[in-house]
Amino acid sequence: MPPISPQQTLKDVFGFDDFRGGQQAVVSRVLDGHSTAAIFATGAGKSLCYQLPALHLPHLTLVVSPLLALMQDQLSFLNRHGVAAASIDSTQDRETTRDVMERAKSGELKILMISVERLKNERFRHFLRQVKISLLVVDEAHCLSEWGHNFRPDYLKLPDYQRDFAIPQVLLLTATATPTVIADMGEKFAIAPENVITTGFYRPNLELLVAPAMEDRQQQLIEWLKPQMQPGSEAPTIIYVTLQQTAERVANALTAQGITAQAYHAGLDSQRRDEIQRQFMGGESPCIVATIAFGMGIDKGDIRNVVHYDLPKSIENYSQEIGRAGRDGLSSTCLTMAGRDGLRVLENFVYGDTPEYAGIYRLLEEIAAAGQSADQQWEVLLNTLSRDTNIRPLPLKTLLVRLEMHGIIAPRFAFLAEYRLRYHLEPSELVNGFEGERAAFVRLLVDNILIARTWGTVDFERLHQAGQAQQIDASRARVITALEYFQDKGWLTLEGKRMTDVYEVCQPSFAIETLASQLYEDCLKREHIEIERLQAMLALFESESCLTRRLAEHFGDSTFDTPSDTEQGRCGHCSVCYGHPVKLPDAPPQPELTAADFQRNATPLIERHTDQFGQLPNAQRLAHFLCGFTMPIFTPLKARSLNGFAIFEQRSYPEVRQWAEAML
Repeated sequence: MPPISPQQTLKDVFGFDDFRGGQQAVVSRVLDGHSTAAIFATGAGKSLCYQLPALHLPHLTLVVSPLLALMQDQLSFLNRHGVAAASIDSTQDRETTRDVMERAKSGELKILMISVERLKNERFRHFLRQVKISLLVVDEAHCLSEWGHNFRPDYLKLPDYQRDFAIPQVLLLTATATPTVIADMGEKFAIAPENVITTGFYRPNLELLVAPAMEDRQQQLIEWLKPQMQPGSEAPTIIYVTLQQTAERVANALTAQGITAQAYHAGLDSQRRDEIQRQFMGGESPCIVATIAFGMGIDKGDIRNVVHYDLPKSIENYSQEIGRAGRDGLSSTCLTMAGRDGLRVLENFVYGDTPEYAGIYRLLEEIAAAGQSADQQWEVLLNTLSRDTNIRPLPLKTLLVRLEMHGIIAPRFAFLAEYRLRYHLEPSELVNGFEGERAAFVRLLVDNILIARTWGTVDFERLHQAGQAQQIDASRARVITALEYFQDKGWLTLEGKRMTDVYEVCQPSFAIETLASQLYEDCLKREHIEIERLQAMLALFESESCLTRRLAEHFGDSTFDTPSDTEQGRCGHCSVCYGHPVKLPDAPPQPELTAADFQRNATPLIERHTDQFGQLPNAQRLAHFLCGFTMPIFTPLKARSLNGFAIFEQRSYPEVRQWAEAML
């Protein structure tokens, strides 16, 4: 019997008669054994490029995805089509995870989806080394480029993991990669240029409009949207905003005008977000006002409008977000209500993540000290380390990955520092269920885990000492294994918290000052790239040539030049082609900063900082305080409650910092 062809699988399993865009080219290259990159426009069917080959490859396809929501959407699609696919993620219980791993080992599973963070777990890496893997798929692959708009440092280690797990080939998937990012990705995974497949970014059904933001932007939006939102014929619409409070305010204003709208942002609990998304997908709720938390994995064909009420974070974000409109091929409108007033907020997100040099130095001192210990192990509680170094958690994670890349540290394993439990049966019953040494061990647990009302905290040191006294093995590993077994049986509830990562210090002796300077320069370089990205976005919206063409050129898309698509390099359906190029209105001018401003607004922090730490805050801390950025050190200082916090949030951060340096 001849082997089933990919074309036949496409029809029999996925229900499609033909491949779309570059899908066939990607599938052919993967099945021919080539590492491949698929750079497809949002909604162009990237996922099929790994889903179909997975059914023809002999072993497991391992998919690394950055978002749980993306994984769950793709898994439900695969399961509906009878494909043996599963994920391992943080929402699962141990039994489910164990079952998935067994299915992967036995060869029953064709696709396994994980987050990149899962690979930090040494036990999980050990499991993967026991499984034959045909293909590594990297979803949202632009995350592995430092030139990309959503760089995730953990992605940098993926080429090493590919070698470590002996995976013969890789498939990179992304919708938003510039030529620089594509070259960077290809180099990191040794992908030949002929195996980089790019579909055009030009979408002839999308109308790209840029309107200068008026003083009453809310009323401007209502007047534009209302004609499209008549009862019974509402056009499905996503409105993107920067801040959570803006989402709530705009949704309320639209609802007051008879436009049914719901706010969607990270401040809502997951159940509420899921409900809003379900209502939007099902057509019950026509309009969503959302931060960028909304949209990843959304595949609703009939979205007629995507509105940017505030500036997007970058051209790449803009492209991804407008790509959710008109996936059914019908005409759809993408409106950007642009003004420079929102630029400060976006710039401040960038500046707020740059750590202090002193914090980086402190981090390296701690690693050097751990390197002098007998086992050269370094235990990290991320939130505690963040507080001690005054570096926000996300940039701190980035620094830790950079230190791995420098060979200074290597992740070994992770554990939960604290456990507490609640019994569901009498402790004596628990003891009576065992005999001999096991019964004595369980009695030891019951006697030494003290219950306060209903919950008891597990004191591992106390158990270890009691075990030594009775010559019973009460090691941490045995205690946790036993308690997890009791939970699986339903005899108690076990809760763990305070995740601790353990690293090995591979280079105990390194030049702290030299490395601290290098890492700080890296942070400043990253900051500069992100600010340039914002300026490039403003230049796009103020373009005097066709917006659609400019957008395509940003992503290196030359297909836009073909006469069949355009006339003289014009799309005919954007603001510029309509004869309305835009000059963005400037943010309102700010009065000059004075010594009196410093005295009034900076003094509260200076006094409290000096009282608590015995020294003046540096200019960076002061500027963070005055511009309203958070810093770990602001928590013990209760800085947010002080007069002056965020007083200059609409000002340029470099200007405020320079002024603070001069005043200090």
